[in-house]
Amino acid sequence: MKIRLALWLLATSLTAGYAADSKLNVLFLAVDDLGNTFGRNKPAGLRTPHIDRLIDRGVYFERAYCQIPLCNPSRASVMTGMRPDTIGVYDLDRNFRDKFPKSVTLSQLFMNNGWYSARVGKIYHYNVPASIGTDGADDPASWQHVVNPKGRDKDEEHLIVNPTPWKKISAAMSWLAADGSDKEQTDGMITTEAIKLMEQKQNEPFFLGVGFFRPHTPYVAPKKYFDMYPLGDIDLPEVPFGDRDDIPAAAIPHNIPLPNYDLPDNALRKSLQAYYANVSFIDAQVGRLLDALDRLKLMDKTLIVFWSDHGYQLGEHHLWQKRTLFDESSRAPVIIAKPNAKVRGRVCRRVVEFIDLYPTIADLAGLEVPKTAVGRSLAPLLEQPNRRWDHPAITQVVRPNNGKPIMGRAVTTARFRYVEWDGGKAGRELYDHANDVDEIHNLAADPKHASRIKNLRGLFGKKAAPLVPDEPINPKRL
Repeated sequence: MKIRLALWLLATSLTAGYAADSKLNVLFLAVDDLGNTFGRNKPAGLRTPHIDRLIDRGVYFERAYCQIPLCNPSRASVMTGMRPDTIGVYDLDRNFRDKFPKSVTLSQLFMNNGWYSARVGKIYHYNVPASIGTDGADDPASWQHVVNPKGRDKDEEHLIVNPTPWKKISAAMSWLAADGSDKEQTDGMITTEAIKLMEQKQNEPFFLGVGFFRPHTPYVAPKKYFDMYPLGDIDLPEVPFGDRDDIPAAAIPHNIPLPNYDLPDNALRKSLQAYYANVSFIDAQVGRLLDALDRLKLMDKTLIVFWSDHGYQLGEHHLWQKRTLFDESSRAPVIIAKPNAKVRGRVCRRVVEFIDLYPTIADLAGLEVPKTAVGRSLAPLLEQPNRRWDHPAITQVVRPNNGKPIMGRAVTTARFRYVEWDGGKAGRELYDHANDVDEIHNLAADPKHASRIKNLRGLFGKKAAPLVPDEPINPKRL
């Protein structure tokens, strides 16, 4: 009897040890306002060796679409796995727990199942740069531990160059080529603190959310990154004459009343230089994290997920920043590197959605996905990036419309992208990505495409109706 008991205890301890050892760490890397500047869309000369190294370890989803091209609602959808229409989050103010107080967020799911859950920097919404160094609009239930670094970029805001002084630096294409080192900047400090946590928790499973603030405006990075991009080498995108003639007025963001903010080309080049500098600065921080994983021998048991909250306009259609339903603003990079993966260094060109991240990460960790997370696991695409995948992506955005908000919705399929504003009453757009990747020719008015538009419109489902009037939206925070 004693021998049997001893054998049972030994087996139990071995099984428990195996279960603990088999738990994948998750390094969840969020970047703020990073456009899809990789793969085929990579600007000439942009240097991102460390993000490229991450792509070499995993799969880059080149056609990943956010649910809303605005920080707060996009991040809320990623972390809950729910669409904006479900959680009622469309602006920069509302919290998803107002409607779903018992939601189990992605990191909370891991924490509930024995992982150590921590955040460094921005995962949920922050007012940037005002809230740097605080908890911002964080969700306390999602973490056991949080760290909110604040670097010299906060102390040197008075040095920032703003070519549109009537706009706050948080919304303007403002910049600063900063003195000092990477580690003095907030994002450099975020990297340092994240590495400390990995060192402390290297012997237990962790879910570590690491959120960088750049390249959100103001574009602040050490001078050496600006020096990598001489102004003479910066090319502005070519926009055809009359490009906006077939674009509905609602498609143009309310915060960009004039093309290019009515700025001269030199100011636009400086802004683009600063943006590229910030991308390379963030790339260097990703490199530090990858080096730390290698040094700590954690690479073979850590799932790395890299994403940005939405895309970014860099002069296309004479538009800048976010809040559009054009492809540049709606599509953002997603990279998933699974440890010991058989498939590496591949680009997946299937259309996927940001709400797919929740079920994917849970699936890869062997966790049961809550029914509220309505996306699809991308695990099959990690094994076969070119496999058949006929699932559309839905992206939406709200326009203030003089205090009477209207909704814009877009559906993207493998070939077409259809957009309608206020249920079509404020305009429609249809682009054929097989022949018009830059979305120059709006085909919505062409009778030849009437049946196609009807079919695409059906993909919106029951939520294709215009915005419900009594939904709580703050037009000033859109």
